[in-house]
Amino acid sequence: MTENTTPNLDADLVDLLAFEAPGGRPAAMHKPRILLLYGSNRERSFSRLLTEEAARLLEHFGAQTRIFDPSGLPLPDDAPENHPKVRELRELMQWSEGQVWCSPERHGSMSAVFKAQIDWIPLSIGAVRPTQGKTLAVMQVCGGSQSFNVVNQLRVLGRWMRMFTIPNQSSVPRAYQEFDEAGRMKPSPLYDRVVDVMEELVKFTLLLRERSDYLVDRYSERKESAEKLSERVTQHSI
Repeated sequence: MTENTTPNLDADLVDLLAFEAPGGRPAAMHKPRILLLYGSNRERSFSRLLTEEAARLLEHFGAQTRIFDPSGLPLPDDAPENHPKVRELRELMQWSEGQVWCSPERHGSMSAVFKAQIDWIPLSIGAVRPTQGKTLAVMQVCGGSQSFNVVNQLRVLGRWMRMFTIPNQSSVPRAYQEFDEAGRMKPSPLYDRVVDVMEELVKFTLLLRERSDYLVDRYSERKESAEKLSERVTQHSI
């Protein structure tokens, strides 16, 4: 018998998502590829537990997931770019069509562990920013009362990385109360919000993944490319 990885879901209310593209267009039939990042190296990391819960939900909704383990990732610029953890992270960034970012709130901000992962991502690989046009869902865990500092910062960071951040988000206060001894999130309205966020992320990813190149095509970048082409042709004629 297949293990039920989402026992807290009401199966009668789950909207299993269709892969058909709207407007009669042929759709890519592979599962949406979602990369999940979390921001703590603690043995019992609540950002990791929430991320693992999110991955189970995403897979239930038909997505393919990868979780990056930040343990062993060097500080930005403190190792060569061919460091194994750096290469792994960059390859996963290119593999993904959507992402989930989850960080604990530490001193009112995202953790250094989380930010280091983003800071290892170059602005471009070849001619393309590796995060450009991908969907993004943001979450945070808090040790105390609920805060939205981290998710607000992650939204700014997602915009800077040219990603489509979905409207919904999750902030889990007093996270130490929300997970059982096995590391599973307990049933609650907070859990239901995580379900909402993951469902919405898969929907947005399905809608945008075949249109992202068109949506992020910019006049200024086309102009710069045209100018470079003109300069190159002029040099060749000399």
